Amino acid sequence: MNQNNEIKPQQINIELGEKEAEGIYSNLAIITHSPAEFIIDFTRVVPGVPKAKVHARIITTPQHAKMLLRALQENIEKFETRFGEIKIEGQNPPQFGFSNTPRKEKVN
Repeated sequence: MNQNNEIKPQQINIELGEKEAEGIYSNLAIITHSPAEFIIDFTRVVPGVPKAKVHARIITTPQHAKMLLRALQENIEKFETRFGEIKIEGQNPPQFGFSNTPRKEKVN
């Protein structure tokens, strides 16, 4: 600690691989949880196709899920301040999209 008893935040170098830098497109996230973890499955739904494949699964702690929620909210607020309100049109609730509805898992 320095004279003012301030703790300096630790810097973390984050490496982004070529494959990960490409990213994946998702228009459907299914969120489930247990007492110990949150599971977010990212997939994409194509109109007319009754089947979707999970392209990424994130498993995290409840604390980190809440921190993610806060970070997303802050970034959405910054985005809307700069570019205007993000409108969500269509059904209420939407037929598909990001939701917290239970799902049937199929493991190949």
